[in-house]
Amino acid sequence: MKLKLLTFTIFSILFLNLNANETYTNNLINEDSPYLKQHSTNPVNWYAWNQTAFSKAKKENKPIFLSIGYSTCHWCHIMEEESFENKEVAKILNKNYVSIKIDREEMPHIDKYYQNVHSLLNNTSGGWPLTVILTPNKKAFFANTYIPYDARNGSVGIREVLKNINDIFINENEKVVKTANQIEEVLKEYSNENIKTSNIDIKLLNKFIKQIDKNYDKENNGFTLRPKFPQASKIETLLDIYTVTKNKKALDIALKTLTTMAKGGIYDQIEGGFYRYSVDKNWMIPHFEKMLYTNAELISAYSKAYKITNDKFYKKIAKEIISFVEKRFEVNNLYYSASDASSIFEGKKEEGFYFVFVYDEVEEFLEDKGYKQKEILKILKYFNIIYEGNFGHHYNNTYLSDKSLIKIPNNLEKVKKDLASLRSKKEYPFIDYKILTSWNSMYISSLLDAGKFDDKYSKKALLSLDTMIKKIYVNNTLYHQIINNKPVKVKALLEDYSFLITALLKAYDYSLESYYLTFAKKLTKEAISKFYKDKKWNMSNDDFVSIAEIYDDAYKSPLSNMLDNILKIAVLNDDFAMQDIAKETFTSSSSILSTSPSSSAWLVRNYIAFNNSYIVLKATKDMLKDKNIENLPFVLKKENIDEKYLACKIGVCFSYSDSFNSIIKSIKKEAILDK
Repeated sequence: MKLKLLTFTIFSILFLNLNANETYTNNLINEDSPYLKQHSTNPVNWYAWNQTAFSKAKKENKPIFLSIGYSTCHWCHIMEEESFENKEVAKILNKNYVSIKIDREEMPHIDKYYQNVHSLLNNTSGGWPLTVILTPNKKAFFANTYIPYDARNGSVGIREVLKNINDIFINENEKVVKTANQIEEVLKEYSNENIKTSNIDIKLLNKFIKQIDKNYDKENNGFTLRPKFPQASKIETLLDIYTVTKNKKALDIALKTLTTMAKGGIYDQIEGGFYRYSVDKNWMIPHFEKMLYTNAELISAYSKAYKITNDKFYKKIAKEIISFVEKRFEVNNLYYSASDASSIFEGKKEEGFYFVFVYDEVEEFLEDKGYKQKEILKILKYFNIIYEGNFGHHYNNTYLSDKSLIKIPNNLEKVKKDLASLRSKKEYPFIDYKILTSWNSMYISSLLDAGKFDDKYSKKALLSLDTMIKKIYVNNTLYHQIINNKPVKVKALLEDYSFLITALLKAYDYSLESYYLTFAKKLTKEAISKFYKDKKWNMSNDDFVSIAEIYDDAYKSPLSNMLDNILKIAVLNDDFAMQDIAKETFTSSSSILSTSPSSSAWLVRNYIAFNNSYIVLKATKDMLKDKNIENLPFVLKKENIDEKYLACKIGVCFSYSDSFNSIIKSIKKEAILDK
């Protein structure tokens, strides 16, 4: 027995002194989120956002160290490797703080609230990782994004930050509490400022286009100088404005942006799909994450551009995006959330490593594939793969130039497949396997948009929609996510209701199956009951109050989108009470609409629908089947027993005819605006 005890003691001492063999687990080991799982072996004693953590903070009177990120976030990984895997940092955190990790995709309402705290304290937008320090009562008094391990470029290192803040919390606690309370009050005032009313100029659309044009990068195209995000909500709004006003400036800006992005380095020229954003002004140097929501919104934008212009280039891009999503994200008719920017190279994570090419490697590979030297040079030139590299360190990120499009390689699709097979020798980046209701709904909606040029996409959309409803609508309750087919437990947020209702309404418009409209109406009433409180919209229906905003962010505002749903339900059912709720929200947002419409493009788009009313084309299902209503974004279809075509707005019908062409003429006259 003594020998066994001695052996065990020696083994324990050896184990504790071999850092390479040390392993840790913390409270996140029991969580489902892929992001939280990634941090479950950090030496930091992480907690999820739950009552256990809050009770501990109060009992021990410790500040809360809150870190918010997501699994495919590059700088989240960097901060983890530098700091959260570091024993010295972990020791400081474990001694002086209660550390909480949040997956912002799992709890976007909490993330949004603390992003607003960051904006208030730093007078600039935030991002991820988001680092916030709270009192034990969850009130913030410090906010930053990525904090380096050591001081650099004017930034203080994380160890010094943690020590300084802990000293202030202990020695100047009254000041900390006062500051935290003041921050909370200012945020409340800010949310009240956002609901001030103002007269909306009748020329709102012109003001919107002028604001867009003023800030538009006319040299490189895009809505900012750098970094450049696709901002699909702006593009779609401009396209819809064109369809009802024929404003050529709106169309020109939208098409130039779509064309430049699709040729640029932000687009994966080999496998399709857009990266999240470009860090430079030329759309050349991407941040290599691929998000489901980015690609969903852009499918809709490119599909709409194709329907307006009949330019097959836009249809080609939409189809390539769908092909990418099906290959990398689809599982049993549903879709994963995102793929990481980084993959493994020589034992370390390198951003973009999977996606970039080296000139010599490509040349040698194509030679082995049997391509002739002349063909190889043409391929290299087409994709702008150069010997010295266009991306640094002899690496090349593929993009197209005007010269590329003059000499397109023969069998281009085969070339892409071959280059994809060269890539496949490297490890594909991590894919976040969360299936989010909101993002899946956005993608399903985009498939229905693409279905307007190829019916197979609409049929695929219905299959995915039906599959998702079975999975996420359980015991009459809508849920936020599915992870590894485990039981659902996170209840749906406003964004889940918002984007699912949109998908249901588009599914009804395509199929005229009454189930989709009935379910959309049911969910809309639920959403109003759960999230619309005191004429304000909340992002969630729990004890954490985070006010929904009409500003578009990473994707279109769920609240602005919800207003569009309400307007559609109102006109499809002649429901004036629903119309009044939309009116109240537009009125409370009128100050923003009148002063800064470009910051809330999707609200501007939906204000057109509110101000001029959706038009409903009613007829029997057989009469409406396969009927093309052309490019009229504010026209809906509804099954009716009358065997004539009827065109209506809410509370009034204005045209009645046996002829489809005749009724469409009446609708066009009513739908096209002169403003």
